[in-house]
Amino acid sequence: MSDSSPLPPVRLHSDAELARDALAAPLLTRAVRLARWAGPDTRVGAGGELVDEQLPAAAVELGLTDGPEGPQGPDGDAAAYASEAWRVAVDIGLVEIADEEEGTVAPGADLALLTSGSPQDVLTLWLGALDTVLADASVPDLDDLVDAMGDGGTVDFGSLDWDPEAEAEFLDGVLGNLYLLTVSEDGPGDGPVPLPALAASMIVPDDMGEPTDDILEQVSDAMMRLDDQFRLLAPVGLVEFQPVDEALMADADEEPADLADEDDTDVSRYGMVRLTPLGLYGVRARMLEAGVDAPAVGDLADKGADALLDGTASFPQRAAQAEIEEWLSRRERLAGARELLAAARGGDPGAPLRRLRCQQALSLVGTEAEPALREVLDDAELGGLARVWLAEHGAADVPPPSEELVFWLTVDTIAAQLAAEGNSEELQALVEGLAAQHSGFFDAAWRVDHPATPDVLEAMGRLHPDKSVAKRARKAAFKARSQQGG
Repeated sequence: MSDSSPLPPVRLHSDAELARDALAAPLLTRAVRLARWAGPDTRVGAGGELVDEQLPAAAVELGLTDGPEGPQGPDGDAAAYASEAWRVAVDIGLVEIADEEEGTVAPGADLALLTSGSPQDVLTLWLGALDTVLADASVPDLDDLVDAMGDGGTVDFGSLDWDPEAEAEFLDGVLGNLYLLTVSEDGPGDGPVPLPALAASMIVPDDMGEPTDDILEQVSDAMMRLDDQFRLLAPVGLVEFQPVDEALMADADEEPADLADEDDTDVSRYGMVRLTPLGLYGVRARMLEAGVDAPAVGDLADKGADALLDGTASFPQRAAQAEIEEWLSRRERLAGARELLAAARGGDPGAPLRRLRCQQALSLVGTEAEPALREVLDDAELGGLARVWLAEHGAADVPPPSEELVFWLTVDTIAAQLAAEGNSEELQALVEGLAAQHSGFFDAAWRVDHPATPDVLEAMGRLHPDKSVAKRARKAAFKARSQQGG
């Protein structure tokens, strides 16, 4: 997440669906049960925590089963589960400290929001619970705290080599990378991510070839750290997590470096994690709070066509289409088509890509849009686009384009592709095809009255593998620039 390129938009579930997921999260469910269980006889310590004498009753209230040493939770520690749920209940206002001196509690004002509030009220409470759990996940393991305990019963934090701020930043970075992998078109999407790959994304430099032994050891340590942290984060509904196989953890010599020789089945033994729909919402909310531009599909649906075309300019193809579909769903088709065409005009550097997105948007509109396309047939900037749309939709009486319009549309299309994809293989194939089909292409192209003509011809010279063709393209670019006075 270190680079400044915009994130692809995320497709979120509705607030109502997300609120239902939040209420079903095991940790929030336990917090609500304890908040409703608490009464005048419930006693807490100075920090608002349940006193030890109350923990067994709280555990029983949560339905944790009795074991040989008392009530046991899913991982054998009912007291820890009860304590965590209580802390969340206090932190998010489900319980309030009624009297600090007496250590008594009362129902919190926010408890009623869970039944009478809006979905957004519920999600706000869930985000508070998430903050509490993330803070807990950044704290060293209990065994490490015990090892650092001094003779006086106090923890020597210096010996832990623990930087709370750095730990929190590391976990936020991991969640940011997991979010990016989820929303990226070339990522796993809704599928799980192997824990070693996620750890490596934080440790291994992008420009490193073969990782060193030191780097591999860091990845291994980070992976085990994440295994502990995701175990804590799963109950709040942020992630679905398959922990590291305990048989692997028992082998101290086992390291993720061996993953190169593993098949997919074995890779899963090293842990798999995916953000839930609620987790996507939560990580995005934290990003927005931190000032990160993390768009969501639908953000542009109520804005004008100019904002839509400019906003989706940097989106990947599928993400742009999803945003455009959402925008179109809220408009009458013919009016929407006219608005899109008006916004696609212009001679600025961003105009070709706006027209490409406009063409993409219009491809999603049915025949209702035909009058709007016919209205711009004589437009210098939109006439070519209109002819393409009408021909693709089988319209009758479409006037043939002039040679000048064909060349203008070609330049505009290549300029848009350059802006959208850079020097891609697809664009190189397009350039080679144009040069092969039209022997006199460059002799005519430099005369095209389009602001991007010089840049397009320079790019064609850069992309074409044939040196003689590339030279002709560069010469044409020089002529075009001279003609435009630049």
